[in-house]
Amino acid sequence: MELYDIKRGDSLESVKVKQFKFEKDIQNIVEKNLNQLFQLQFISSEFTIKNFRIDTLSFDKSNKSFVIIEYKKGKSYSVIDQGYSYLSMMLNHKSDFILEYNENTSSNLKRGDVDWTQSKVVFISPNFSTYQKESINFKDLPIELHEIKRFSNNSIIVNQIKGDSSESVTTVSKGKGVIDKVSKEVKVYSEEDIVNFGEKEIQSVYYSLRSSILELENVEVQPKKIYIGFVTSRNICSVFVQKKKIKLWISLKIGELTDYNNLMRDVSHIGHHGIGDYEGFVDENTDIDYVMSLIKQSYDKQV
Repeated sequence: MELYDIKRGDSLESVKVKQFKFEKDIQNIVEKNLNQLFQLQFISSEFTIKNFRIDTLSFDKSNKSFVIIEYKKGKSYSVIDQGYSYLSMMLNHKSDFILEYNENTSSNLKRGDVDWTQSKVVFISPNFSTYQKESINFKDLPIELHEIKRFSNNSIIVNQIKGDSSESVTTVSKGKGVIDKVSKEVKVYSEEDIVNFGEKEIQSVYYSLRSSILELENVEVQPKKIYIGFVTSRNICSVFVQKKKIKLWISLKIGELTDYNNLMRDVSHIGHHGIGDYEGFVDENTDIDYVMSLIKQSYDKQV
C-alpha cells in the first residue's frame, strides 16, 4: 500500500520508509514516549543483572507488573529463547527489580505489590522474520512483538504482531526447562478465561456489548488478569465479567461524563481494578444503546 502526504493545493507527495540507523534510535523514541505508545511507566535504561543487560525496564501500573523491552534490528535470534531467558532471570532476581524501581522512582514498592504472574517481554524491531512471527503464535505467550517504522515525513507507526492460535505454549515446551519453569509462575489470560466466569446469559450480554464497542473505529480487545480492556491509543473502558452481571469502568475523570440515567458511580476515591473514575453494572435488563452512549463519550475523548 502506497502512503502519501497531502501538500498545499491537495497535491500528493509519496512517503517513503526511513530506516533506523541504530537500535539506539528506536530506543530513544520509545523511551521518551513510553506512556503514549504502550501505557507503561519508564524505570531505567541498560539495567544489568548477571550477564543480562535489559535495554528498557518499564512498569505496567494497570497490571502491577514489570515489562522488559528489547530493541532489535537483525533477525537472526530466537525471540522465544531470549524472551523466556529474560523472564526466568527476572523471577530469580525479584528483589533487584524492586530495588531498581524504588531507586529510580523514589517509591517504596514491595515484593508483594508486584503481580509477577503478569510479567512479560516486548521485542521492538523494524522487521521480524516469518519464523519469528510464527514462533509466538500461542494463546498464552508472555512475549510480544511490535514492528516500528519511521517515514520520510517524520512520522512513525507501531504495530503489534498478533497470533490467532488456540494452542498453549506448554503443549510444545516439554523438556524445555526454562519455559516450563516460567510458565508455572507467569500466566497470560485470554478473553475466554475472563468471560467464562459469567453464566450463559451474562456471556451473551458481554458479546453483545463487545460487538457494539468494536463497531467503533480502531478499537482492540486487551484481556488482563482481572478485566478486559477496550483500547484505541488509550483505554476507553474496561469490563469484569461476574456470574450474574458485568462490572463496567469508563475511562473518564469525574465531571467528564454525561450520565442522565445515573448508571455509573464515582469510584475515584476507592480502589478498583478497571481504568477510569466511573463504575457501573450491566446485565440482561440494561439498555446497551444507553451504555454505548456513555462509552462513546470516552472514545471521543481518547481519539
